[in-house]
Amino acid sequence: MKKVGKSSTKTTRLYHTLQKRKRLVLLTLAAILILSSILATGIGSVYIPPLDVLAVFGHALFPDLISSPDNGMADLIVLSFRLPRILLTILAGVALATAGAVMQGLLRNPLVSPFTLGLSSAASFGAALMIVLGPAIFGTLFAGTILLAGVTFSVKSVLLIFSAFICGWLSVILVYFISRTKNTSQAIMILAGVVIGYLFQAGLLALKYISNDDALREIVTWLMGGMWGATWPTIVILLPIVLVCFILIECRAWDLNTLSGGDDVAKNLGINVQRFRISGLLIVSFAASACLAFTGIIGFVGLMAPHICRMLIGNDYRYLLPASALLGALILLISDTVARVIFAPIEIPVGIIMYILGGLFFLFLITRGHGRYLA
Repeated sequence: MKKVGKSSTKTTRLYHTLQKRKRLVLLTLAAILILSSILATGIGSVYIPPLDVLAVFGHALFPDLISSPDNGMADLIVLSFRLPRILLTILAGVALATAGAVMQGLLRNPLVSPFTLGLSSAASFGAALMIVLGPAIFGTLFAGTILLAGVTFSVKSVLLIFSAFICGWLSVILVYFISRTKNTSQAIMILAGVVIGYLFQAGLLALKYISNDDALREIVTWLMGGMWGATWPTIVILLPIVLVCFILIECRAWDLNTLSGGDDVAKNLGINVQRFRISGLLIVSFAASACLAFTGIIGFVGLMAPHICRMLIGNDYRYLLPASALLGALILLISDTVARVIFAPIEIPVGIIMYILGGLFFLFLITRGHGRYLA
């Protein structure tokens, strides 16, 4: 009895130690993200010291207690230009990384992500479709605005999100039903996502061919992936979408943990597996597609962040989801900052940086033994 008691005590201590480690990882990632955001806000053609950035934030929140910095342009640069971009980068990183972690859990394939499943290409096709055909379909309404809760939204932004979501969700659902066919291997699922992505890429090529010069320029620039669409109305639209979708999926973290044990185990514990998969894919696809409608194609965030977090804290989705969200935001924030300054004053699309990082990381997964998932 004493041996059993000692073994139980050791197991309990080990469990609490692991939980503390996971919380420490989350706090560390959050602290690094906050620090990186402050530094990134000050970096640009006009350098603003971190203390001045904090002074701008403090003055905006508590104008009677904290004075604005001596640099008279700091408030305008930070609040009107750089802060919306930083927030858009963080929201896109959170949405894409969370979508990747959830898709990997729901489809039980460690190599799926919004990019490999064709969601990025599909959402881009949906947004491009609205850019090209929206004026003809909706007429003057397309260029109009909507006033909601004191904030003015453009009709174009709302339609872009809707069109990107429909097409993005369609691609994921197609891959899901293909994966449910008999004798479908992990490699077939990845190839199905690639093929579906190519189909939507063909649609993109057709849209570029028939579009006028203005629409073509907008599509080409937008498809490279960048944060040029960062405005406060954009943040007001995306913030509740990403936040609500994350909370909804985090509430199902235990179900994701259960599903990792197999469909039969999940069914025996009362989970409607098919409904859970479809609803989960619907939620994360909505958040990812909404962000991609403003940023263009950004790949590999949903692949890199969950894998790195699994190496750090394991497969417990209660911690994996927030850790992936924080790391995804951090990866995209650093990449976007590099894209802004590496060839300053020329700014390159962040999509180029992510293609390089993602390609190297994919090769790392293959060469370090994770390539067995492709078989």
